[in-house]
Amino acid sequence: MSGHSKWKTNKGKKAAADAIKGATYTKIIKEITVAAREGGGNPDTNAKLRAVIAHAKEFNMPSDNVKMAIKRGTGELPGMVYETVKYEGFGPGGVALMIEAITDNKNRTTAEIRNIMSKKNGNLGGSVSWMFSMKGYILINKTEVKEEDLMAVLLEAGAEDMKSDTKSYEIFVTPQDFEKVKRSLESNGIKWEVAEITMIPSSTVKLDASTAKQLLVLTDALEEHDDVQNVYDNSEIADEIMEQIQAEAAS
Repeated sequence: MSGHSKWKTNKGKKAAADAIKGATYTKIIKEITVAAREGGGNPDTNAKLRAVIAHAKEFNMPSDNVKMAIKRGTGELPGMVYETVKYEGFGPGGVALMIEAITDNKNRTTAEIRNIMSKKNGNLGGSVSWMFSMKGYILINKTEVKEEDLMAVLLEAGAEDMKSDTKSYEIFVTPQDFEKVKRSLESNGIKWEVAEITMIPSSTVKLDASTAKQLLVLTDALEEHDDVQNVYDNSEIADEIMEQIQAEAAS
């Protein structure tokens, strides 16, 4: 599914690097502010805000930072006015790209995203959003639970689908059932490696090693931009190619 073979192996490394340089905190604060402005400051009635706060806790963000961001979003405190912007385009090998950004200056961000795309073998423009659907995505290591036991929990909780490879289970749920499935896993003592709302493509594009490298250079450059929150693509990169690229990068 989606560029998850790339995504699974890179997500932890990328998150750790972001946390060190403070980029994750900045991006989460923006996301909390926008979620509170759009749906109110009560996480009990604002599912988007609730999900972002959970994400903030994963990175050990101080609760005071979260509260301040919510108050800026609801207008209780002064602050920057942010807006959400979505970009669509294509990367190396014809891979579809969806880019989500939060910015206080749309014109500046658009120009900078366009510049990154043009310099890194991408092309901003076109319509690709129809290729993606919003889903809850949960990744669990196979050492954590037996497949039949996991299936029993997921069926009762209302998960849509589960896929497995040699190392892990990938679980897909509707955004509405995401928190319920997480709670069911927690109550059964099942830990996950990744759990988030993401965009899943309806079809994928298989990439060779050379094209995969180009795509990773592009997506890394986009993700490093201060305004970019998420980059989704429909690449399919084989594990052996991903391992080869990572080994070359580490050497």
